[in-house]
Amino acid sequence: MSISAAFFAQAQDISVIRNTVDVYSASPSTGSARFNAMAGSNGALGGDSNSLLTNPAGLGVAISGEISGTLSVTGNKNTSSYAGASRAYTVNKGDLGNIGAMMTFQLMTESAWKFINIGVNYSNQSIENYVETPGNNNLIYDFPGTGGTSSSSAFGKHAYDRYGYLSKTSFGVGANYNNSLYLGAGLNFLNASIDQSDTAIFNDVNSGNSESFSKQNTPFSERGNGFSATIGVIGKLNQNFRIGASLETPTFWNIDRTYAFYNDVYNGDDYGAESRKLTSPLKATVSAAFIANKSFSMNVDYTLGLTKADYKVYGPAEADLNDFFKENSKNLSEVKIGAEYRIKQFRLRGGYSYVSSPFDALNIDRYDNNGDMGAQTYSNLILGNRNSASLGIGYDFGSFYIDATYQNVTSKYSNPFLRGLVNADFEDGYYSRDRLIASEAYAVSDVKNIRNNFFLTFGWKF
Repeated sequence: MSISAAFFAQAQDISVIRNTVDVYSASPSTGSARFNAMAGSNGALGGDSNSLLTNPAGLGVAISGEISGTLSVTGNKNTSSYAGASRAYTVNKGDLGNIGAMMTFQLMTESAWKFINIGVNYSNQSIENYVETPGNNNLIYDFPGTGGTSSSSAFGKHAYDRYGYLSKTSFGVGANYNNSLYLGAGLNFLNASIDQSDTAIFNDVNSGNSESFSKQNTPFSERGNGFSATIGVIGKLNQNFRIGASLETPTFWNIDRTYAFYNDVYNGDDYGAESRKLTSPLKATVSAAFIANKSFSMNVDYTLGLTKADYKVYGPAEADLNDFFKENSKNLSEVKIGAEYRIKQFRLRGGYSYVSSPFDALNIDRYDNNGDMGAQTYSNLILGNRNSASLGIGYDFGSFYIDATYQNVTSKYSNPFLRGLVNADFEDGYYSRDRLIASEAYAVSDVKNIRNNFFLTFGWKF
């Protein structure tokens, strides 16, 4: 399916699409070191406050109180390859990744209800991401001049640069019925901070002087807050098998954004502000767990998005965004598998997760390495499949415990940039102080993203 020119003119920047999917439609994935070591797979196991990230019924599984804190060190490396050259850039961040606490209340009655437990969890992750693409001397833009003169510049480089964080604070309650059925519910409060730019450098063919251009309506800053709710259930089939299910409502986002605009008929170059409302996808998760004995357990989660991202329509921009997601995006799909093996006080853990590409194959006009324009179909445009593998170790001192985890996340995708139309209805090109670049096609690089993350958790059980 072809992408309409009108859509990208009104969408302002490819970053809007990417951020809608991998920031506003995603939940923070940073839990405790144990949670991360098992790839976030705990939907039918439960037992701690990280159940609020998957299935709040897991709170009801716990039989003791607990508090923990997790330090995270994340490394995000992007290698962008284009026209036979590559640029690699790594962002390293250290932060407080997760805090969790839970209190258990044993019901000293003859009722089949055994425990009522309360949990709170705070998860935080950096969404900083920098993708720099090398230039191509065959891709030349001719600037019109005055008095019959003109000049030409060759593409020097391009960069998408994003700073910010995504956090989720959850409060929940879980109940244990006869040690065989567990019910739970949670409220989630999300916050996002994004500072985004989209810039290109062109070098004058004769002088070699460089000139910087910014995409229309960039750089921009967004501050968002959202709310969702989750309900869940876990049932014991027998002493060795459990199944679970949870449903998370859409996150209802309020987003305030400020942005730079250029060459406006009335205001020239200036700054603007607006607010948007976004409803993220409704998500359902089904889970299964196998507990062989006190030494070994494993869990499988499958999450499916039941709806698609949807903006409240204030004008053509939101309408075109909604049309794009309805016609070209896939429903969220993620599989997570995790296991834990205990040897006396030692804990060994491992996990794997797979997230499918969020978009259908898309056909766009693009420049090839020779600078010629033509159509091409991409199966992983903007974002691609994501694979995550993790290993962890822990030691239980009795009341205190310490866990450590290494996580590797990889993905590959085709990275479009440089397209920007300028006509009588709108201006959506790349702008410098004095000139603009208008392009009917994209340049497209191949990006490989590798994230190497480390987590360290200290906890106390009471």
